[in-house]
Amino acid sequence: MDLRFGDSKPTDEERAAVDALLGPPESSWEGADRSDADLRWARGGREARDRRDQLLPALHALNDRVGWISEGALDYVCRRLTVPPAEAYGVATFYAMFSVRPRPATVLHVCTDLACTAAGASELCAAVETRLGPQSGVKVERSPCLGLCERAPACLVIRAGESARPALEDEAVQAEGGGPGATAPGDGNGKGRRGRKALHATAVCAPATPDGAVQAATSPETAPTEPAPETAVPQTGAPTLTLLHRVGTVDPASLDDYRAHGGYTALRRAFALGPAAVIREVTDAGLVGRGGAAFPTGRKWQATAAQPDHPHYLVCNADESEPGTFKDRVLMEGDPYALVEAMTIAAYATGAHRGHLYLRGEYPRALARLTHAIEQARTRGLLGDDVLGQGYAFDIEIRRGAGAYICGEETALFNSIEGHRGEPRSKPPFPVEKGLFGKPTVENNVETLVNVLPILTMGAEAYAAIGTPTSTGPKLFCVSGSVARPGVYELPFGATLGELLALAGVRDNLRAVLLGGAAGGFVRPDELDIPLTFEGTREAGTTLGSGVVMAFDDTVPLPRLLLRIAEFFRDESCGQCVPCRVGTVRQEEALHRIADRTGAAAAGDIALLREVGRAMRDASICGLGQTAWNAVESAIDRLGAYE
Repeated sequence: MDLRFGDSKPTDEERAAVDALLGPPESSWEGADRSDADLRWARGGREARDRRDQLLPALHALNDRVGWISEGALDYVCRRLTVPPAEAYGVATFYAMFSVRPRPATVLHVCTDLACTAAGASELCAAVETRLGPQSGVKVERSPCLGLCERAPACLVIRAGESARPALEDEAVQAEGGGPGATAPGDGNGKGRRGRKALHATAVCAPATPDGAVQAATSPETAPTEPAPETAVPQTGAPTLTLLHRVGTVDPASLDDYRAHGGYTALRRAFALGPAAVIREVTDAGLVGRGGAAFPTGRKWQATAAQPDHPHYLVCNADESEPGTFKDRVLMEGDPYALVEAMTIAAYATGAHRGHLYLRGEYPRALARLTHAIEQARTRGLLGDDVLGQGYAFDIEIRRGAGAYICGEETALFNSIEGHRGEPRSKPPFPVEKGLFGKPTVENNVETLVNVLPILTMGAEAYAAIGTPTSTGPKLFCVSGSVARPGVYELPFGATLGELLALAGVRDNLRAVLLGGAAGGFVRPDELDIPLTFEGTREAGTTLGSGVVMAFDDTVPLPRLLLRIAEFFRDESCGQCVPCRVGTVRQEEALHRIADRTGAAAAGDIALLREVGRAMRDASICGLGQTAWNAVESAIDRLGAYE
């Protein structure tokens, strides 16, 4: 692709997709027909540059309508937003869900990550590719984790086109009287406050079989219905649940049902307490981030609220892309209003009036349900210029990710929202000082925010009594792999790994357990007494991470799993820093060489792996490179993978 404005022109369909998002162009400088006035001065340049953050939604609009992003279409987006073509090309090629080369309108993404690999994803993919030949009009792509690990193996069908009916949306709106096709405001692709119509259709197939995957790809309207979110919660209905107690009990589409089950009680208490007291409650409760870093949430909120620079922003990180993680998906699909309420509380406490919810592009049902929840909250006065009549203004905008694990890192996420490549920023300055759009920003993931609701309803002291003195509250764990009952489990901090696996029904001949996902570490079957707390796993020489627990029996070839982890980090490295960009490739190459070797024959490459791993851990800019060696190291040292 020529990285400058060229002679390629957008098709009428491509132009319509972009104009539906940005509105019609006002001058030839933005792509309209030339007029005499355009020869005298350029108009709209500053305003267009201020809309740089619409680049990702514009690329989504093209991908949803056409299925790929042509040179002419990209040129048109660049003119509309005054973005240099080279920069826009860099963004378009950064995300796995986009393509700058022609491809069919229907793409079948088959997950080949850890849980799906253990469940036969390679065989599934080969069978599907054989049945769907070049004449089928379907492109089969091997995908990283789709967040459907409890139903592995999994696949996701995305079909572009104006006439495609958006799947999974009608169920989310009819209970509240909405019409078919209603989606989120500001997501770049749905019908919301700008009156746009949703374009792309999706179909989820999990657990997938060759017949089911082919049917979902060729006729998604007849594909099997996706099971309800509560099927991913084996504890559904248990009286001990705190975070998951509404999943399977409350209609996720009904705001009235949510309020009848305690919804918006926490927000009313927050308004009664005031921002400073809310932050004090969160601090006294001992809440720490549930995304893996375990930073004290109250300290983060206080640091943001104290910044004199305004405006302040709130960002919800719903881009859970760690292989084996799906807890946030279950919360968003089964209890979407809880997240809307929790974001409102967090924004009120930190002085923010605008919230961005950055959602995984691979979560179509979560998108439909959250956008409906936001629209209903806005209609009922729970979002907008006067929340609950308290004189406080707050609104939420959904931004869809497009398949980039690195965007789970907070500063990479900010860059993605702003219309740049999702590459991490150097720290300091920290986000609480200069975050989204260079302003003070508080960023939390879905599980962290939802924990704020019980803190305010039961009080900080009662919440802190759950768990251990240093790891307070309940924790969600994503259990998958060689277990009888995979799913999301809620336990108080301090429960042991063995207790969790007993609930999930671990199978015989357990070979290893992976804690923390691809960025975590393996433990042996004789280490199941490890307490599931941040300090407990740290003392055991492993990590809790975001709560991933993947069990593998002796039928799963360990070298194959390690190679898939290495491939994952090679693909997901943003390439910004040399230690990660080169180290992830060298790690994969070494694992390929020793795949069938053990003992002395593998000693040289294992020594090389250790050297490369130390370099990545010590010198990489962000956590991706710093943790890319963890799982491989633990498999070598704790499991004797190549002995």
